[in-house]
Amino acid sequence: MIVKLLGALDIASALAFMMFIFGMQPPLSYLIFCITLLFIKGLFIFGGDVLSVLDICSAIILALSIFFALPVILWWAPSFLLLAKGVWSFL
Repeated sequence: MIVKLLGALDIASALAFMMFIFGMQPPLSYLIFCITLLFIKGLFIFGGDVLSVLDICSAIILALSIFFALPVILWWAPSFLLLAKGVWSFL
């Protein structure tokens, strides 16, 4: 049950990246929500989960996207990886 909830968070964060990619500005509260929960999820790295590095890197990229115009490739890569993690957690 909790794995599906965390997977839904990955999909929601991938949606935030997709909004940036296609020129939409996501609401700031939605971005802060995604950044915070991705960072908290990334703390599972201390439990030995290697893919939690992806969550921390995605949270950092998403936070930088608020203030800077990043290259599009920096949005595509975490978007697809988070989407894959989210879909995989529902299987």
